Amino acid sequence: MSREQQAVARARKAFETGRSRSLEHRIRQLKNLQRLFTEKQKEISDAIKKDLNKSEVGTQLYETLGLEGEISLAIRKLKEWAAPRTVEKNLLTLSDTVYIKPEPLGVVLIIGAWNYPWAVTIQPLIGAIAAGNAAVVKPSEVCVHTAKVMEDLLPVYIDKELYPVVTGGVSETQELLRQRFDHIFYTGNSVVGKLIMEAAAKHLTPVTLELGGKSPCYIDKNCDIRVACRRVTWGKYTNCGQTCIAPDYILCEPSIQDQVIEEVKNSIKDFYTDNPKTCPDYGRIINQRHFKRIMAMLDDSTVAVGGDNDESDCYIAPTVLRDTKPEAKVMQEEIFGPLLPILPVSGLDEAIKFINKGEKPLALYVFTPDDKVIKRMVDETSSGGLLANDCLVHYSVSSLPFGGVGNSGMGCYHGKFSFDQLSHLRSCLIKKLNMEGVNSMRYPPHTPKKLGWARFFILKNIDLGWIGRVALLAVLAAVAAAVLQKYLL
Repeated sequence: MSREQQAVARARKAFETGRSRSLEHRIRQLKNLQRLFTEKQKEISDAIKKDLNKSEVGTQLYETLGLEGEISLAIRKLKEWAAPRTVEKNLLTLSDTVYIKPEPLGVVLIIGAWNYPWAVTIQPLIGAIAAGNAAVVKPSEVCVHTAKVMEDLLPVYIDKELYPVVTGGVSETQELLRQRFDHIFYTGNSVVGKLIMEAAAKHLTPVTLELGGKSPCYIDKNCDIRVACRRVTWGKYTNCGQTCIAPDYILCEPSIQDQVIEEVKNSIKDFYTDNPKTCPDYGRIINQRHFKRIMAMLDDSTVAVGGDNDESDCYIAPTVLRDTKPEAKVMQEEIFGPLLPILPVSGLDEAIKFINKGEKPLALYVFTPDDKVIKRMVDETSSGGLLANDCLVHYSVSSLPFGGVGNSGMGCYHGKFSFDQLSHLRSCLIKKLNMEGVNSMRYPPHTPKKLGWARFFILKNIDLGWIGRVALLAVLAAVAAAVLQKYLL
């Protein structure tokens, strides 16, 4: 039995003991996980510094702070989320108990990504724990140091049988995917996402795919361009552009292109100094393979800002490209790096048309003071999320579902959405063995008279309030046997 098989078998066996189902156990595990981020922040930050050149403050800001907030929310709301959910009844079920009961799915596989290795790996784990599941955690092997820290620390703080960590590369991931899971949660690119879905289909395992794509950013000529470009600069170059919801490219009218370039240039200097290479808040490309991939995109583009690079240090300066053509190399795939192409368009109509020609993105950004422009973007495009006049921040709102659509993914998470995504929402209807007369309409022999009564009870929508429901229930109980027996038999 392989190491991966053993981890899954242990998780399944631990889940079958039933201990993960109790709310007390779930809350205890979540509190232990929260304690990890309090007690081991230095180890976490040191590893991410080695992998992505993130500063300690940057690691907390973009990796662990949000996780601490998600854990606190789950602890605070878990009893409410896990409680039976009452639903609306019809006349036929007025006397019954009808509700939805969230229950654990079983064993979940979580395959993390390297760009925000803690945030996108542990956030689904929080949902899995809160929902009462076991979970096999597979951190990305690309972040070598972070994967090792995760492998070392998680078993110390949370149940190592219920939540094992499996490290390794492609072969280890493939071996995991041969096993049977009750849900697979993957964060990464669409190419691998298709392979995940194919493997899951063999066991009819449901999947959540958090993918990416080319997230467009439309800048209206009537907006405050300085502020808009400041926010776009932050959204684009955070983590050296290696963010799945980073603005991938700018659409704007030719008349403001020079101003946009100048304001982005000014913001780069404000954020990362005259020499971003020495700035502690500016990251690095994850490895030389990705460095070469990104640099190859520059071949047929015009650099307006930046362009400096150092392969030995995996450094690419914040770069702006002007007058980019739709057929340029940089426009053929998600950039996932610090290149910001600007595509001139004649106006909103052409911007919307261009956006809709491509795959549905994970995020869409529009900067404008005009509510009508925002409404058109909302009504006439499709994307995982839409932000007006800012970038990235929707990720931090736990009450918003985070996820893609079409090629940018399926399923969603964050807050209660994580809990629901990793739960089975079980439909429950509890009847009593009385009022049998009401059921006569459904029993053979079927007659037009019975159909008429069935239509009344099933299709009639009456908002009675609770007093009316009690009164109607009493009437139904009194006349069911006498009236229905008379007319239905």
